[in-house]
Amino acid sequence: MATHRKSLLLSLLPFLFLFLNFYELPAPAFGGKGSRPAESDPCNTLNTAFRAGEKLVYKVYYNWGFVWLSAGEVTFRVIDDDDQYHYQVVGETYETYDWFFKVRDYFDTWVQKENLLPIMSVKSQLEGKYRLYDYITYDQFRRTCYNERGKASNDIRERKTYQIEPCMHDMVSILYLARNIDLNSFDKGDEFPIKIFADKKIWPLSVRYGGRETGKKIRELGKYNTLKFSPQVIEGDIFPKGTELNVWVTDDANHLPLLIESPLTVGSVRAVLKKYEGLRHPLTAKVE
Repeated sequence: MATHRKSLLLSLLPFLFLFLNFYELPAPAFGGKGSRPAESDPCNTLNTAFRAGEKLVYKVYYNWGFVWLSAGEVTFRVIDDDDQYHYQVVGETYETYDWFFKVRDYFDTWVQKENLLPIMSVKSQLEGKYRLYDYITYDQFRRTCYNERGKASNDIRERKTYQIEPCMHDMVSILYLARNIDLNSFDKGDEFPIKIFADKKIWPLSVRYGGRETGKKIRELGKYNTLKFSPQVIEGDIFPKGTELNVWVTDDANHLPLLIESPLTVGSVRAVLKKYEGLRHPLTAKVE
């Protein structure tokens, strides 16, 4: 598989967006064990899981040898924008980590409130000496997207239109759509496909559902009843072949990712929910 370049921080982003995107399956694949409930319509998703004003902050740790280092943070915000939601994601290394590998990454995605499908996304990355500006507009009706890429918004090197599949999402919008999926029909051990459009192509991956865990301890946040997933990752310069992340999310109406752990080609990485605000529902998964 082709190398997929990402920083330690942003390697985790698609798997903070860990829930399951079943709309990519052809019709004959529905209806078996672990399949998407027939009444769900991922092209017209009704949002019941989050609201504008929600803010989630994750602390990212990198393990090199026997020492866990605090590398940086990833912050997610939902902003009200008339008939759209504006998802804003910022990934930054701490100043104390910048000497090793400085990251200042910004992701912005706009989706329609009525169905949560992306309309436009803008990505601006600064990772060490690497720079990328990536602008995409989605035409869901014609199943195309228009992409401009370069080192900055005033330095575009490539303009191209791509064919996409029905109801296509990017790696930010997939989180918020998937948080509205009903998981009660799935059994432990089931595997599910996911697809996102990123870096000029559609990425087909899979996720294994690990079932429920009660009283999972989350550093500095307490204990929670959780759902566990193991997403397959994109093999390349960050993740070795065959790598799976382990992800724990709240077993309640919010479906918040709490903890992510994964080995890397060198060391391992962990992202932990540090703080949250503006949730739509009470956090009933927390164990007192």
